[in-house]
Amino acid sequence: MSFGDPNNPYGQQPQQPPQGQPGYGYPQQAPQGVPQQGYGYPQQPGQYPQQPGQYPQAPPVSPYGQQPGYGAPGYGQMPELAHWGLRFAGALLDGVIILVPYYVLLAIGVAMSDPSGSGGAAVVGIIGVVYAIGMGLYNIYLEGKTGQSIGKKALKIRVLKEADGATLGFGMAFVRKLAHILDGLPCYIGYLWPLWDSKKQTFADKVCSTVVVRA
Repeated sequence: MSFGDPNNPYGQQPQQPPQGQPGYGYPQQAPQGVPQQGYGYPQQPGQYPQQPGQYPQAPPVSPYGQQPGYGAPGYGQMPELAHWGLRFAGALLDGVIILVPYYVLLAIGVAMSDPSGSGGAAVVGIIGVVYAIGMGLYNIYLEGKTGQSIGKKALKIRVLKEADGATLGFGMAFVRKLAHILDGLPCYIGYLWPLWDSKKQTFADKVCSTVVVRA
C-alpha cells in the first residue's frame, strides 16, 4: 500500500465542496460585488465598519461634561459666570430665610421669659435654633444636589464644579460652606474677590474648585 493508492485514507485529497455551499473548514464565498468583511467583524451592518481598522469617530467631548445638563449652550462652552451682585443677592436671601425666623423666635422667647422661671421661653429658643440649623442643612443639601440653594434658585444662578460642570453633592457643598471662613478672615476681602477675579471666584471657590454660573 502506497500513499498514492486511492484506497489509502491518508493519501486522499480533500473533496471540493459544491459550488456556493460552505464546506467543512471552508469559509463561505461572498456574493460578487459585496465587499469581503474582515476576520472577526460581525455580519450585521451598523455595528462596525466594513473595512478593518476604521472605527467611527467619538462625539466631541466638552470639558464641562458630555451632557450639558447644567444649562450650557453647547459642547465645550462654559456657561456665563454670575457677577458679584447676583451672588450677593442670593446669599442675602438665604440669610433672610434662615436668620429672620430664628431671631423672631428668639425675641418671642425673651419676651416670654419671667422671674418665675417658666420653661416656655427656653422651648421657643430651642425651636429657633433647631429651625436655623435644619434650614441651613436643607439649603446645603439643595445646593449640593441641584447647584441651587433657595436664594440661588430665586436669582437663577448655580454653583458647579469647575472641572466638569457637575453638581457638588452634599459633602462638597458642606465643605464649601466651611471654606467661606477663609473669605471672612482677611477683612472679608474673600467675599469681594469676585469683583475683579477673572473667574469671579471667592477664596472658597478657589479652594473647592467651584464656579457660580447663570442657570
